Amino acid sequence: MISHHEALLGLILSLILTLYISFSLSHLSLSACFLTLDMGEAVEIMFGNGFPEIHKDTSSIQTLHSNQQDCHWYEETIDDDLKWSFALNSVLHTGTSEYQEIALLDTKRFGKVLVIDGKMQSAERDEFIYHECLIHPALLFHPNPKTVFIMGGGEGSAAREILKHKTIEKVVMCDIDQEVVDFCRRFLTVNSEAFCSKKLELVIKDAKAELEKREEKFDIIVGDLADPVEGGPCYQLYTKSFYQNILKPKLNPNGIFVTQAGPAGIFTHKEVFTSIYNTMKQVFKYVKAYTAHVPSFADTWGWVMASDQEFEVEVNELDRRIEERVKGELMYLNAPSFLSAATLNKTISLALEKETEVYSEENARFIHGHGVAYRHT
Repeated sequence: MISHHEALLGLILSLILTLYISFSLSHLSLSACFLTLDMGEAVEIMFGNGFPEIHKDTSSIQTLHSNQQDCHWYEETIDDDLKWSFALNSVLHTGTSEYQEIALLDTKRFGKVLVIDGKMQSAERDEFIYHECLIHPALLFHPNPKTVFIMGGGEGSAAREILKHKTIEKVVMCDIDQEVVDFCRRFLTVNSEAFCSKKLELVIKDAKAELEKREEKFDIIVGDLADPVEGGPCYQLYTKSFYQNILKPKLNPNGIFVTQAGPAGIFTHKEVFTSIYNTMKQVFKYVKAYTAHVPSFADTWGWVMASDQEFEVEVNELDRRIEERVKGELMYLNAPSFLSAATLNKTISLALEKETEVYSEENARFIHGHGVAYRHT
């Protein structure tokens, strides 16, 4: 006869066995789910460490996404333990130029996207956020901007936004990579008018060398550069020596310099954003940082503008300048949204205040990933 204690022990063992079997089955199911993704027919485009993978998943994916008959996925490594992926319609272009690895992808969520050295640079659906934030604050704070020099900007979107300003007489766009410019002109038709403008002078050259040799000065200089990755072509254009010895002397009185400054989220602002800000503080009297969320970047993004003239424009005046100076409607930026962008949270504000790193060729910070030069060493 089974005692009360033995019956209770049997019940407990039975319960444990049931839980174990349930866990094993669910674990097996989960493993099988990942297995179908890994074992599906795949097309991988691999150019060494840091470049994205493009996967093709065929019929096996239907069990997970029944509305997709044939789905490609783009995958970007944001960090060693973090990846960002989304579905593709097609791959429009991939290649390796002398300077960078390039991909132009047609995605389901973000439209056409430009990827350089494995990093998302611009997406058709939300690039207006990035480019309006990059371009319009500096031009609106300047009393009468007429001439602009763009470092980088090969896709043409920065030039497009600048040319919306009625006061602009000349825009020099200097990009190091002819291949990037050529296929952006071919595929990103939204910028066709900008590329055809008589006010635009396109130069294919290293921006540092081009600025150094030019005798003319500019009202605005824009850094629409690729992110600073080790071995990439752009990191020297974020250094104190470049700002101080080459860039600043090419600004007119009241001139403003503005640059994209990388990810500026709670977890990512110390990668390059704070050091770029602090580096500019060593060269200019007045420096203003601001941020905005860019969905396709999967993060908050940062920009920094600097001048030896104070940024003093009232909210009403800023909106008045937008109405008077800018042709057409802006999709993102107005005076209140800029004030919001420049009002940083406590974590970011303190990090900017406490940053001591100064960007130099010998002491540069990089975001995750590597450029062509690094991988060829």
